[in-house]
Amino acid sequence: MYHSWIARRLLQAALLVGMFAWAGSVNAELDPKALAYIPFDQVKWTNNANGSKQSVVVGDPEKPGLYVVLYIWPAQNMSRPHFHPNDRFITVIKGTWWVGTGSKYDPASTVPMPAGTFVTHFGKQIHYDCAKDEDVYLQIVGMGPGTSTPAETK
Repeated sequence: MYHSWIARRLLQAALLVGMFAWAGSVNAELDPKALAYIPFDQVKWTNNANGSKQSVVVGDPEKPGLYVVLYIWPAQNMSRPHFHPNDRFITVIKGTWWVGTGSKYDPASTVPMPAGTFVTHFGKQIHYDCAKDEDVYLQIVGMGPGTSTPAETK
């Protein structure tokens, strides 16, 4: 009885390893008319003045129309209160992003948004955000132009 249990476990393990080996060996060609993709290690990043990095992967956030931008917020980097003219839709890909609302700059009032969280910044509504202890990776989708207007009450 004990030996048949071991044999079943070994067979299950062998099947699992075989499935992964087979999946890793598939070398299919994708039709470029059907889809396009950018492996993460080939994303081209631009350094921003505030220390963040961005990669515009769809559209142009400075022009009218849909845009998709990947961002990396470095640890210890926080924006000041500001707003955007249109709604923006943000997915936290990696790390914890901290967000606050209102024109009074108060980093202690920010709320954590862990990886996987979906956030909507409503157009013309004041907010600020940051990465505290770790770099944060975001995907931001919106309709351009995606300008930023300072809105801090001193």
